[in-house]
Amino acid sequence: MSWAVHEFGRAPLGDRRRVERLIKIAEARSQRPSASFPACMETPQDLDAFYAFCDNEHIKREAVVLSHIQATCERMAAHPVVLALQDTSYVDYSHHPQTTGLGVLHDKQHQGYLLHSTLVVTPEREPLGLLDQQVIQRDAKAFGKKQTRRQRPIEAKERYKWLLSVEASAASQAACPESLVVNVGDREADVYDAFLRAQQLQQPVLFRGAWNRSIEEEAAAYLWDWADALTVCDQRELALPKRGRYAARSASVSLRYGQVNLKPPSYRRSEGLPTLPVHVVYVREEQPPAHEPGLEWLLLTTVPVTDIASAWERVDWYACRWMIELYHKVLKSGCQLEARQLETADRLLRYLAIDSVVAWRILGLTFTARAQPELSCEAFLEPEEWQALYCFIHKTPKRPEQPPSLREASRWIAQLGGFLGRNSDGEPGITVMWRGYQRLSDMVQMHHVFNPTHGGVG
Repeated sequence: MSWAVHEFGRAPLGDRRRVERLIKIAEARSQRPSASFPACMETPQDLDAFYAFCDNEHIKREAVVLSHIQATCERMAAHPVVLALQDTSYVDYSHHPQTTGLGVLHDKQHQGYLLHSTLVVTPEREPLGLLDQQVIQRDAKAFGKKQTRRQRPIEAKERYKWLLSVEASAASQAACPESLVVNVGDREADVYDAFLRAQQLQQPVLFRGAWNRSIEEEAAAYLWDWADALTVCDQRELALPKRGRYAARSASVSLRYGQVNLKPPSYRRSEGLPTLPVHVVYVREEQPPAHEPGLEWLLLTTVPVTDIASAWERVDWYACRWMIELYHKVLKSGCQLEARQLETADRLLRYLAIDSVVAWRILGLTFTARAQPELSCEAFLEPEEWQALYCFIHKTPKRPEQPPSLREASRWIAQLGGFLGRNSDGEPGITVMWRGYQRLSDMVQMHHVFNPTHGGVG
C-alpha cells in the first residue's frame, strides 16, 4: 500500500473516483513538493484533474484531512506517551491581490489566513501526523475591535482555536485509551477557558504561562511571585536552538516545581467559575549571556509533577514544541504554500489539505530517521524509490535484495539535497531533505526508463 493510499484512502468524499484522484495528486505533490503545479503533474490531463479537484465545491478540506487524522490515531496507539503540539502560523497571500475570499492578517493591507495546526509527536520527536487543523479567516469589518472582546463568548473569539485543539486531543485520547495524550501549547495557549475545557474533558495539557494570574495560595497573591519563591531543587544544561538573531547555545537553568490553584479572571467573577488546580514547573536561566534574553519557562500542566524526574520530563516535553514550528516551515518553504495561485480561497484550502499531509511526510522522514534509525526505509519510501536511490548513490545497476535502514536512506536523500555527511555535520535537516526528495523523483523516473520491466526488488 502506498503512503498516499494509507493517508487519504478513507477520505469521505462521496465518490471513489474523487478519492483516487486525491491519492494520485498527493503522490505527485510528494514527489516534487517545491515545484509548481504544472511541474508536478506528468501530463496536461493530470494538471486539469488537479485544478478540477481544487475547484470542486463538493469537496471539503476537513473531509480530505480526516482520513489522515484517522491514520495518525492508529500510529499514536503504538506509543505510551504522545504530545499534541498546537500553534498558529500566518499564511500570507498579499502578493496575490487578485485572490478572492481571504481574510486580513496583521493589518488590512495584508490578506491570507491563520493556520492553526495540531501535530502529534513522540517525546523522542518522531512526528506521527496531524490531529487537527483549523483555518481562521479574519473579517475585515471586525478587525481591530478589541474593545468588544470581553463581551463576546469564547466561541466567538479567535482564541477558541486552543479549545478546539484540546477537544481534538480528547477525542484521540478516547480512540487510544492505552496512550497518554498531552496537548502542548506556548504562551498564547495560556487561556483560562482552555484549562477549564481540559478539566471538563479530563484532557491532560501542558501550556507555557503568560499571565501573572491570581491564585488561591496564601504565600502569594499572584502566580509569578509564588513561583519565584519556590526552592530551587535542581540545575541542568539545556540546548537552545537558534532563535532569530541569537545563535544556538547551551543554557544553565534552575528548576522549581509545585502545585497551585488558578483563580478565574476577575472580570468574569459573576459567572461563578471554578478555581483550577495545576502543577507548575519553573525553569529559569539565572545568569544569561550579556545582551541576550535568558531562558524562562513557567509551565502549567494538569499532568502530575511529583518529583524532580517528572518535573524535568515536563520540561523535555515542552522542548518538543519547536517541532510544530518546523512543520509550518516545511509547509511554507518546502511546499511553497504562499507561492500558490489558485484565484480563490476555497481552491487554496482544498490544495492546503493535500500539502499539509505532504509536509508531515517530509518532516516525518527527517525525524523518524533520528528516533528509529534501524527502522526499514519502507516505512516512508516505496520500493521503486529506495531502489533507485540505492543504485544512484552506489553507482550500480544492481538492486539490493533487502531495503536499507531509514537512517541510511534519509542520509542518501539528504546527500541529493547538498548534505555532506561529515562528522561535524550532525544529522540532516529538513531543508536538505526536501531538496533531496525532489531529486529522488527524477531518479525514479530515470530508473523506470532503464528498467522498463522493473516491478519490485530483483
